[in-house]
Amino acid sequence: MSFAAIDASRVEKAAGASLQTLRSAPEPTEAYQRKVLMIERIEALARAAAETKGQGVITLTSEEFWLISRNW
Repeated sequence: MSFAAIDASRVEKAAGASLQTLRSAPEPTEAYQRKVLMIERIEALARAAAETKGQGVITLTSEEFWLISRNW
């Protein structure tokens, strides 16, 4: 599995956009609920990293990056 350090504020914005897209067409499936929860966690972690002085970077796996970029 590959990892990348990415600007946390950009990840937060991307996760927010992804959540907005997902919530515009909710599905009653467990897979949908898991996807939303995972993206909410990514957004929260990115926000915390962006707000932490001297941090500003978050590390994502390729799967996490794919998950949020797929729903922009």
